[in-house]
Amino acid sequence: MMDATAAARFERAILPHLDSATTLARYLMGNTADAEDVVQDACMRAIRYFASFEGDDGRAWLLAITRRVAFDALRTRRDASLVSLDDEAAEAVAPEAAATHDGDATLDWVALEGAMAQLPPAWREVIVLRELDDLTYAQIAAVTGAPIGTVMSRLARARQRLRALLATPSTGSRA
Repeated sequence: MMDATAAARFERAILPHLDSATTLARYLMGNTADAEDVVQDACMRAIRYFASFEGDDGRAWLLAITRRVAFDALRTRRDASLVSLDDEAAEAVAPEAAATHDGDATLDWVALEGAMAQLPPAWREVIVLRELDDLTYAQIAAVTGAPIGTVMSRLARARQRLRALLATPSTGSRA
């Protein structure tokens, strides 16, 4: 168990980032109930291993734990297509389209959610971490364990694929 000083440090360093962990988990797991389970497990692990936490970036540390717990849960489901982190496999699942989205200023959140769900997890997570959580490339690299160049590549591919999916009237289905 944590002493009072460690508990106070945990509250300052980790608890403010629960919303970010929940957002990441929801996009990776595909539903709120599973995301809540993942975040709860991630918090339990964070408490258990908090003594090993060194540094100032509690958000990146919690998100890295959340990511590992989510991918462990997806692997448990034995759905290998959902947990591939290989960029080549991701491109086979979601080939880059030539379509672009000039877009209007209005964002269709339902279409965005549908398009995000079609991205491979490796691409979906970098979009969430960069665009929703506003992490830097270095922070995303720390969370995912991928080199910064890979993070940049995944982010570029994810953005391009999202534009293509959102430009397609039925959110990605092709004739």
